Amino acid sequence: MAFDNWGPQDLSAPAKRQLPEVPVQRGMVLEDVQSGWVGEVTRVEKTGGMHIVSLEDRRGKTKSFQLGYGFLLEGQAIRLMPPAARPPASGAAAGRTASGSVRVQGQRAQVAKASRIWVEGKHDAELVEKVWGDDLRVEGIVVEPLHGVDDLKSAIAAFNPGPARRLGILVDHLVAGSKESRIAAEAMTVPGAAGNVLIVGHPYIDVWQAIRPKVLGIDAWPSVPRGIDWKTGILRAFGWPHETAEDIGLGWQRLLGAVRSYADLEASLLGRVEEVIDFLTVP
Repeated sequence: MAFDNWGPQDLSAPAKRQLPEVPVQRGMVLEDVQSGWVGEVTRVEKTGGMHIVSLEDRRGKTKSFQLGYGFLLEGQAIRLMPPAARPPASGAAAGRTASGSVRVQGQRAQVAKASRIWVEGKHDAELVEKVWGDDLRVEGIVVEPLHGVDDLKSAIAAFNPGPARRLGILVDHLVAGSKESRIAAEAMTVPGAAGNVLIVGHPYIDVWQAIRPKVLGIDAWPSVPRGIDWKTGILRAFGWPHETAEDIGLGWQRLLGAVRSYADLEASLLGRVEEVIDFLTVP
């Protein structure tokens, strides 16, 4: 018998509601109730015994908050929890990483080397991390988004490449005669680039297209008319929200969530990423 239930009670008071507990994930769009700040999760870290989440708004500004109560997800109040432990990626054999490599057991991630992999944007970086992240941590190679390649030559010059400081760069829509092919050719004229910088690319307008259509339950990626932002057009064709930056972020997370291993990606991307990793890790 629960004796603390005895005595006067307010029978009109609403029953206490248990908020859903949701593990935080990068790309999730949240609202902090107290401040009204709305942003996409870009980083989660543990400091001073607390888990801290960083939310980036549509203007690129970032604020940090402690995990717990006080967040809205798609308008629903939640209790934001630490990241869930990752289950082994389906499609990857036991003892292998999502990239298909033999998993190295008992080895800690290497201290980051000076060499880097550069990709065009955040979505490219998240896709590479999801499939090749385990391998890259073993090798100590960091993936960094460039947020575009228009100033690639200057970026390479500032990096100052050399034999112990190499660059592998993955470029979208790197096909003959494209603007990107001209930018890549010009970038390779930077002193020190020859032999120390490798620029490769895939033929797709955006890295989204490197996800095999059948993984998404479609026969082919929708065609987007000229003059319409490609990502917006894709989400519209899927019948998904597409009006805001938050919609784009949520749409990408739905697509990324369908990727479990290298088998879910097109060979034209797989080969180029493997080529870059080999360039940076093979003596």
